[in-house]
Amino acid sequence: MTEPPRPPGAGEPGGNPPEPNPPYAAPGPSAADEPPTAPLSGAPGPGGYPPPDGYPPPGGDLPPSGGYPLPGGPQGGYPPPGVGYPTGGAYGAPGGGFANNEDKTWALVAHFGGAAGMFLSGGVLGWIAPLVAMLARGNQSPTVRAHAVAALNFQLIWSIVGLIGWVLSCILIGFIGVAAAVILGTVFGILAGIKANEGQLYRYPMSASFIK
Repeated sequence: MTEPPRPPGAGEPGGNPPEPNPPYAAPGPSAADEPPTAPLSGAPGPGGYPPPDGYPPPGGDLPPSGGYPLPGGPQGGYPPPGVGYPTGGAYGAPGGGFANNEDKTWALVAHFGGAAGMFLSGGVLGWIAPLVAMLARGNQSPTVRAHAVAALNFQLIWSIVGLIGWVLSCILIGFIGVAAAVILGTVFGILAGIKANEGQLYRYPMSASFIK
């Protein structure tokens, strides 16, 4: 008696059943399909070397040399020229500078007024204008006081010389003292006024410190 034909894949009688085929698995994404990742900051760029200034911030360019500027200032973060605290305080710059035109005017009165007083009075009244400037403005402005005191000390000593010269004029030698007082008081008073007009404190020669 013959056996009926077996279906394809059927094993021998009494043998192990055929192993089932594994289920179909969908192919995974390949490396070529993965999106490129951005390199970390400081990571080497193309060719293995990092860029000179690192990678730029998102949406921006590389920072300029010296860093990003501060608001309102030039490149590098430094303040613009002319910005900062003024020098000299409330009473003008050191060395005889003036805070305002009123201080300058009184300083010129002390110097030029002393020179005019010596010339017009014959060498005896050059101290009046510096004294007026010191009393009128010296308490409000140390700069004016410095100019007025310098002029007052000089004109005061040469006014004394001029007065003594007038006393001794009866013996003719006194006129030498008068002439010296007039010439020196006038010339150095004008020089001091010119320096004061330039914002400088003039140091009178041949002076004495009667008033400080």
